[in-house]
Amino acid sequence: MRVTADPTALLTPQGRELLARLETSQAGNPLALAERLRREYPADLVALATAQQDLRHAAGAKFSRAADMLFTRAGYEQSSSEAIARYRAARLTGALGRGYARVADLCCGIGGDLVALAACAQVLAVDRDDTHARLALHNAAVYDEADRVAAVVADVRDVPLTGIDAVFIDPARRSGPGTASAGDARRFRAGLSEPPLDWCAHLTETVQAVCVKAAPGIPAELIPPGWEAEFIAEGRDLKEAVLWSPALAPPPSQDSSAPRRATVLTSTAPGQPAHAATLLPHPGDPLPLREPGEYLLDPNPAVTRAGLVEDLARELTDHLGSIAKIDPQIAFLTLDRPVATPFARTLRVLHSAPWHEKQFAKRLRDAGIGAVDIRRRGLAGDVDQIRRRLKLSGRTRATVVITRVNNQPWGLICTDSSPNGENGI
Repeated sequence: MRVTADPTALLTPQGRELLARLETSQAGNPLALAERLRREYPADLVALATAQQDLRHAAGAKFSRAADMLFTRAGYEQSSSEAIARYRAARLTGALGRGYARVADLCCGIGGDLVALAACAQVLAVDRDDTHARLALHNAAVYDEADRVAAVVADVRDVPLTGIDAVFIDPARRSGPGTASAGDARRFRAGLSEPPLDWCAHLTETVQAVCVKAAPGIPAELIPPGWEAEFIAEGRDLKEAVLWSPALAPPPSQDSSAPRRATVLTSTAPGQPAHAATLLPHPGDPLPLREPGEYLLDPNPAVTRAGLVEDLARELTDHLGSIAKIDPQIAFLTLDRPVATPFARTLRVLHSAPWHEKQFAKRLRDAGIGAVDIRRRGLAGDVDQIRRRLKLSGRTRATVVITRVNNQPWGLICTDSSPNGENGI
């Protein structure tokens, strides 16, 4: 029997048996285990199952039931995490405002978003790759949602959307010949996709409610007019941008700027929805500029990418008093009291001065600081080389911020803000 690189070969009785053997095998020499298994199973099936086990282990960081799912590498890498998919599906179907709507999941891939959508709606899943379509159905079954799914193998541009209430589309950001499991795929340049973004935007001519997943680095000029761009982070890790059609976006603001929002997801128990904190525009006067005070606010990358740093400051100012920027072009904020917010990390400033590497190295060594997290923003320089040149050997940790203050190279030595923490330098 000849087995291809198609993971659906693992859905055969022999493939399922082999995966179960791998899952229950005691940890040991993987080469010796593979050699034993090749005596009982075709060699290429063993290689396929071993690769699938590695993908399942990696996907455990994204999916609560990864141990039973099947993946291609490209499909796994492009898929959103379960937490993001659930958040996005809840917003999409909730915006429709009526029961179980019928949603189309275009370019469904291995079904990461399909699973979340099917928990809220009846779903038409479309992918032009037969492998991905079969994996998507298998993964929906893993989450007990297969009865809500109808799968179609076709180019999404050829599928009629009659009777569809909303569309979610995750266009491919890879190019290259072959099927979804091909190993020669390459990433498109930032902002490019297949189907192209302008085709995705024109879906609103048929279905008004459209949600498009995009890379977080999407150029602003490619975002369709009137669409909202939402930048989503898990913790401090910026994951993706989501574009919401005008029917799903808030009304334009008075300043006529493009709609933006930043959402930060905080994990809860595995398999449970993450807590979502969302920052919306908060119009107002420009922030003042001043040198760093007692605390430095480091906004979440989702806030920075959404262009909402000043909006965050204005929202916090309503509760805390004066907050300022330290430089017209730098995202750091300064304030004189600690603040707890899901949209930024608060650092206590121990030392603030124009940046001079040797002087900062001496101050760090004198304070017994041996490990530093270097955050460089607005200045050139290799962080690893700077860390080596500091030659630290103490027992405590600190954050060194290398940035600009009013267009002047500046450095800060900081610790994480703690109400009871006492630090001196």
